[in-house]
Amino acid sequence: MRKIKYSQALSEGIVQSMERDPNIFMTGIAVDYPSGIFGSTTEATRRFGPKRVFDAPAMENALTGIAIGAAAVGKRPIIVHPRNDFMFLAFDMIINLAAKWKYMYGGNAGSVPIVVRAVIGKGWGQGASHSQSLQSVLGHFPGLNVVMPAFPRDAKGLMMSALKHSSPVIMLEHRTLYDTEGEVPEEPTYTPIGKAAVVREGKDLTIVATSFMAYEALHAAAELEKEGISAEVVDLRSIRPLDEETILESVRKTGHLIVADTSWELCGVVSEVAALVAEKGFSSLKGPVRRIALANCPAPVSQPLEKAFYPTATTIARAAMSMMGKFSGHFGSIDREDTFKGPY
Repeated sequence: MRKIKYSQALSEGIVQSMERDPNIFMTGIAVDYPSGIFGSTTEATRRFGPKRVFDAPAMENALTGIAIGAAAVGKRPIIVHPRNDFMFLAFDMIINLAAKWKYMYGGNAGSVPIVVRAVIGKGWGQGASHSQSLQSVLGHFPGLNVVMPAFPRDAKGLMMSALKHSSPVIMLEHRTLYDTEGEVPEEPTYTPIGKAAVVREGKDLTIVATSFMAYEALHAAAELEKEGISAEVVDLRSIRPLDEETILESVRKTGHLIVADTSWELCGVVSEVAALVAEKGFSSLKGPVRRIALANCPAPVSQPLEKAFYPTATTIARAAMSMMGKFSGHFGSIDREDTFKGPY
């Protein structure tokens, strides 16, 4: 199977969906710029713009309201936020209107199948207000679907599934992932929303990870194998709905659990997964669950502080070694070099 970049996979999923459904349109800041949201909107702009792919002013809340109205009358809007931090301005519409549409009207006002793409995560020292990951906040609200594709195949598959879904879907894309490569089918492919994936089999330890941390978990698992530890890696893919059974099945097999996420620990995805296993899989655990997330403070700006702030494959590997009663100092070389240069 051919290999393409994450950005190309997103682009292909959008274009193939737009070919099949003339009601899909895409808007947001910079979607029709030459940079094309890291290249993910360039082909759609060439093929379908400007009537179906067009730039939008910085009016996040109003834009989301317009998109919800369009969706209510049969359109399928894609809204793109180059930084998910600015989605806070649209939360009123997303949470109080889109998420509750079917509930408030008892299904008598149709549906509002909007897809909101948003870029998350660190990059070149963007600091406290430009590097957040909002999955736990958005995942808190019934009526929303929140997905985080980590690999190119799922970037395409989740995008195509989102554009067929009957409810609002929030897709959070880590900016570090756009240049990663993976095998992706040329034909349309649909990754089920609400289903996690076991991306590496193991028997000693389960690592449940989201987004970019799934990559870090795989790097850690490869190194742990050299130390005699067999780690199973579960890519969560979907925050809401949450695939409880895949998580619990893995923990039943391994008895140990690490959860790694791109956001904070308190009230976060790591805490939700830990609570799930404590409530429904406690008898399978051979030791405490370990949560790996951001330190309990806003993100710093300088590169040395950023390096210390963000967990890596080394963080996961060292935690796993400790859980399994082993100690080693040979993990420094497994951390990838961050080559992201901006501008977003």
